Amino acid sequence: MKLQGRVAIITGSSKGIGEALARAFAREGAQVVVNGRTEERAEEVAQWLRAEGHDVIVVAGDVRDKSTADRLVEAALKRWGRLDILVNNAGVSVRGPSETLPEEGWRLTVDTNLTGAFFCAQAAARAMLPRRSGVILNISSIIGETGLPQRAAYCASKHGLIGLTKVLGTEWAGKGIRVVSIDPGYVKTPNLEKDLASGLYSSAEIERRTPIGRPANTDEVASVAVFLASDEASYITGSTIMVDGGWVAYGGW
Repeated sequence: MKLQGRVAIITGSSKGIGEALARAFAREGAQVVVNGRTEERAEEVAQWLRAEGHDVIVVAGDVRDKSTADRLVEAALKRWGRLDILVNNAGVSVRGPSETLPEEGWRLTVDTNLTGAFFCAQAAARAMLPRRSGVILNISSIIGETGLPQRAAYCASKHGLIGLTKVLGTEWAGKGIRVVSIDPGYVKTPNLEKDLASGLYSSAEIERRTPIGRPANTDEVASVAVFLASDEASYITGSTIMVDGGWVAYGGW
């Protein structure tokens, strides 16, 4: 029960990595605010957690809208009177040739992955700073460490999120708030299945390129997040932790 009594907001927690984060945090004792763009799917996750005896609430909303950040924090404070953890997990990706990438695709990706994370961090910090205690985890990507063709918006947003982590981590370190980035590699999620079905790449290519020889499962990312959000990681801030099976480190073909 590493997070007993903590209150956590997890954006984009209605599916994939975010859903695994919500489950892991709740099972470690946290009260959780589940978020998704639509209330229906977020409520499904919340109902599963309530059935296990966990204390959770749902706040639907798109993180591109600054008011969503404010409502997430306000809901946590109203229900539990505190906020200990924010996980900026909500994210999207639009692919295509950079010379023809539509403006709306660029703005959707950057505004969700980076600007939305900043709005949420601002709102969370306003609740955490008076208590001089809090943890903000930003879910970036291995693409925040390197670049891949036809992913200009996604790559830029994830590089930016790592940069934001460094700024906030150092700026707020002396004020009791830790900020850490997690960079997952290829993870078994609905989005990965969609990419595989489209022929963008194959399972065999992921296995060959990843030194561990397989994609991660969502629980492997969530367990790292639990550790980083806990007191066991009390001296880690401004850092980036890769959960990629050695993908970034590998320099072979």
